[in-house]
Parts: sequence; structure tokens; C-alpha cells
Amino acid sequence: MAKNIYTGFHAVEERVRRFASEKNPLSTLKIYCSKPGPRVKKIIALAKEAGIEVIDSDGKTLDELTASLPEREKDHRGIVLIADGEKEKSSNSVNLDQWITSCPEKATVIILDSVTDPHNIGAILRSCDQFGADLLVTGERNSTSNILENDIIARSSAGASAWVPLAVETNLNRAVEILKKNGFWVYGADAGGKSLKEIEFAPKTCIVMGSEGSGISRLLEENCDSVVSIPTCGKIDSLNVSVAAGVLLYERHRQQL
Repeated sequence: MAKNIYTGFHAVEERVRRFASEKNPLSTLKIYCSKPGPRVKKIIALAKEAGIEVIDSDGKTLDELTASLPEREKDHRGIVLIADGEKEKSSNSVNLDQWITSCPEKATVIILDSVTDPHNIGAILRSCDQFGADLLVTGERNSTSNILENDIIARSSAGASAWVPLAVETNLNRAVEILKKNGFWVYGADAGGKSLKEIEFAPKTCIVMGSEGSGISRLLEENCDSVVSIPTCGKIDSLNVSVAAGVLLYERHRQQL
């Protein structure tokens, strides 16, 4: 078991909420904070209600606690959570709020909405790796949250699950809003959208893929800036979601060459 460090309002708050919902938590959490503003005070209140120790600290101490973290995670904003006894976080597991602060000027993000088949997820990860996607975002409530521990996904991805940056979000609509506020154009993949032949992807592109059964959820599709479809000539309804993701990622990659 490892000692994991969480920084950033959203990451810390989500870890506190998860701890509060665990019936028999195996990890021990401590929060260090300095000069708490309204957001930090809210998190502290949740933490104390959950029985988590809160330690008044200062900026220098928080800087020391986060010194070993990647550069994008050192911006603690006055609050740091230490989780003792957790499984060690994979090096490619990232927090969206932190990743967005240092993402490239040209970036590609894939969001999977209720895509749960591990073979499809693995194949999508493989395409993400081959065509240079910068981040894969999945929902917490479906099986994709176990990507880093799923043997089928690891095999289907040909090892890409250990390399492609991954973020698990409790609310995909919130993830889309974060991306849009930071300059991303969000494309929903759906058979009724604008033909891929007519699409010129934005420098910062996010592509949302829905499940084969129900597609993209209504609210998430409404939150997309545009909808794109892949022109086909077959007799069946649509492409497999992993094949569709591969086609869209290839075209995105081709346009950047």
C-alpha cells in the first residue's frame, strides 16, 4: 500500500466524499490546509463530518508535501490531502483539473460515456496511443473506472492502458464544461451529425463517444458544440464504438500532420 497525495479543490473534495461513502475505509486520510477560503472551508467541513483529521498548516509546509509531485500537481491552492494505505496510483492516472492547467496548445481528448465493454475500451486506448490522444476521460460509475486494474483492457489495449493519460470523473458534463472553458471544442459522435468529410477539427479537440446501445446521454450531447458522423455505405446500423473512435482519431491525427 502507498501514501498518495491529492491537490486541487476538486480532487481533494472528491476523495473526501469517497471516504465518507466507504463503509469500512482501509486508508487513513489527513488534510493539511493554510489560509482557508470559502472552497477550502467547505471541504474542511465535509472532512470533519467524515472523521478526517484536519491540520492547520502554512504554505511552506504544503510546498514541501507536494515537492515530489509532477509540476502540474504542485499547485495545491492551500489544501493537500494525504491518503495512507491506498493502492499506489499509476503514473498515467491524472486529475482533469490539474491536467487542464498545463495541457498542450493543440490537444486531443476522448470522453467515453457509458462505454463498458473492456474489449472496446482496450481497443480505444490502443487507438489513443497510436494517434496521439492526450487524455482519455471516463465516468466513475461504469466499469471504465477500473481501467488500470482490468486484465482484459490491458491485453486488448496492447499495453496502452499503462501509457495513455487517464482521468476518471464523477460528472462527465462537468468535465465537458471544464474543457470548454479552457478552449476545447467538443464534438459528439453520432450517426445523425455532420459528415466527418466536412469537419475541420479545432486545435483543442474533445470527442465524446457514447455506448453502442444508447449512444451519448441526452444532457451530454446537448453540451457538445457540434455532432460528427462517419460516412459509411454498409447495410447495418453503425460502426462498433472502438472502430468509430479509431476512425475519428485517425482523421484528427491526419489533419495535424
